[in-house]
Amino acid sequence: MTGSEVRAAVDWLASVAPDPAACRWEWERNPRGIALLPAGRRWDVLILPREFGYPTFDVLTRLVDRPGPVLSDFGDARMGFFVPPGTVARWIGTGVRGVGLGTWILVPYPGRASGGVRWLIPPDGSGTLTDATLLELAMHEAATATARGGGLGGSREGDGSGWCGAGG
Repeated sequence: MTGSEVRAAVDWLASVAPDPAACRWEWERNPRGIALLPAGRRWDVLILPREFGYPTFDVLTRLVDRPGPVLSDFGDARMGFFVPPGTVARWIGTGVRGVGLGTWILVPYPGRASGGVRWLIPPDGSGTLTDATLLELAMHEAATATARGGGLGGSREGDGSGWCGAGG
């Protein structure tokens, strides 16, 4: 990411913080490079376990050039797909956690490695999100391929560490 791309991504993410300027200041100076941000204002996050997340990610990146932001913990135990706000309130799906209005999520500084969580696809600062219907389609295709034994990306080892404020 270039300097202007990082700045745009930081501004977009920090805009949801109760005090965006304080969030940016702390984020840029915190050696861990992480911030706890409220979900449900500009985005929700759907969190998939590794067995399902990576195959879904593989399908999604074949369907669109650039999906919205995607997080992963360093153990690759979970992946978080940024979707439009309100998605979590309407989502019905087994094994998928939702981080929406009233919950918080740990977010790394864009363009920098940080403790416990990393960007697979960082935000671009424009507000691009993954369409929930497209994500659901990718999940169905990944599940079908996995059930047939074809797999799309395989599971990855993880330590199970959590990074969302939605109960775990």
